[in-house]
Amino acid sequence: MSITLTTWSLEQTSPSDLRPAVPPEGDVVVRRAEVPSAEFGRFLYTAVGGDIHWSDRLPLTYAQWREIVERPGTEIWVAYEKGTPAGYVELEAQADGVVEIVYFGLIPAFRGRRIGGHLLSYGTARAWDLADRWPGREATRRVWLHTCSLDGPHAMANYERRGFRLFDTRVEETEEGVTPGPWPGAHG
Repeated sequence: MSITLTTWSLEQTSPSDLRPAVPPEGDVVVRRAEVPSAEFGRFLYTAVGGDIHWSDRLPLTYAQWREIVERPGTEIWVAYEKGTPAGYVELEAQADGVVEIVYFGLIPAFRGRRIGGHLLSYGTARAWDLADRWPGREATRRVWLHTCSLDGPHAMANYERRGFRLFDTRVEETEEGVTPGPWPGAHG
């Protein structure tokens, strides 16, 4: 089925652009997944994106997943509530001091609980200080991301509340992707 897909690209150009969210109440912590794990990366990707049509990485092989998570300058930061993964943010250092927030989101059961704003704030702050953890990297001068009309209904507002500004909009006709959810039959 053909759909109209709108993709918005947003950016921050200074660490002072970040407007952090108030941390959620309760036992929520954000930690870096310091040991690269293709299995954990794929788990997060499918658990977060399964119901919002993330499909670009589904056909990747184990070797391709390893290449992504082991790439220098790539970091995965995970929010946990009482020890359970709630969502993640994936950062990728690019050329010339640019860091992309490649993926960001929450597992469906954790949405609507104020964890997303906190995780995005935390991940964006880590994008701004990424060079501190990767010797030889240029200091971050720009953090950017994209979101689309298939993402969650609160995604754009969260990005804007955190201080991201729109710099590009693209509209295209595309075929609606089919995802199995975190596992086949998850939506049945």
